Amino acid sequence: MVARRGSCCDGGGPPLSAWGRRSIMKRRWKIAIGVVLFLVVAAGGLFAWNLLKPAKPAEIVDAGTTGRRIDEGGLFANYFTAGQARRPGILLLGGSEGGLGKDLKLQALLLQKAGYNVLHLGYFNVPGKHSKLERVPLEHFYRGLDWLKARPEVDGTALAIVGYSKGAEAALLVATRYPGVRAVVAGMPSNVVWDGLSGPAILFGGISSWSQGGTPVPSLAYGSGDGSKDLLPVFVNALAELGKHPETEIPVERFAGRLLMVCGERDLLWPSCPMGRAVEARARKAGRPAVQLLTYPEAGHAVMGAPLPPEHKTMRHWATIGGTAQANAAARADSWPKVVAFLDATLANPPAP
Repeated sequence: MVARRGSCCDGGGPPLSAWGRRSIMKRRWKIAIGVVLFLVVAAGGLFAWNLLKPAKPAEIVDAGTTGRRIDEGGLFANYFTAGQARRPGILLLGGSEGGLGKDLKLQALLLQKAGYNVLHLGYFNVPGKHSKLERVPLEHFYRGLDWLKARPEVDGTALAIVGYSKGAEAALLVATRYPGVRAVVAGMPSNVVWDGLSGPAILFGGISSWSQGGTPVPSLAYGSGDGSKDLLPVFVNALAELGKHPETEIPVERFAGRLLMVCGERDLLWPSCPMGRAVEARARKAGRPAVQLLTYPEAGHAVMGAPLPPEHKTMRHWATIGGTAQANAAARADSWPKVVAFLDATLANPPAP
């Protein structure tokens, strides 16, 4: 008997025709393409989910025995009154951490003790507000200032805004648009309006951090990184293109009050000292506002805030984005009394005509 010649594909059966072999190859290609498409769609879905998923809930601390929670009229805040008739009011703003955190509460308590009525405002990632820092309505800050002015214990002619990081960016921007603010303290400041801090804003650009009347405030897109996880090059490279986008620079000259800025030269989050000097240069060229810039050569992004010892966990955490715990603690110990003295000097007397 003559043995039958088998096929590689049929385990010894009759050989397949050329048409059969092509049919098998087509099926294999379809399966492979299907698998690839599935992986692409799955990866795209995961990517989109990561971009659009809600932010993790931010820290929201209780106001404590000397304060109270405000959750009314579109405001979510902690309020600390000085308990004296007709004392100045301060709108206190945190940064990109959102919520109502411990570090800002410590500042609020110190300002309260110094004789100020303080509204620590939650402007994103709090109940009733957007979970991400993008297109935050400036009207929210205006509403906070209006609320302070309406309080019987607040001197409505003596209003200040104190903020750090993104809160400093908001503070300076609001002061150029809301009449009657007499003082701004900007810790780790910015001279421009930046794109929002959300996945789509960072990846695609064109989504501002702030809006007014439903219209986004012109914002500067982030630049390219250097291949590392550091954020500083993203901001530095973006600022190198600022000349092409002058509409994104904060028009500080529209603020008629007094401005104090505090920055650390070793800030690794964003270039707060170069941006502070840019604000100062623009103000001096325009002739207003009166500006004071405090710089600390060895401090980082924790340069301003409630004084804490270097071994405190907050100072150890902040040291990861610039400076050392010791340098940041020393900068806070030096800058905070100057912040209070600046507020005392600016708000103690009636405003100039």
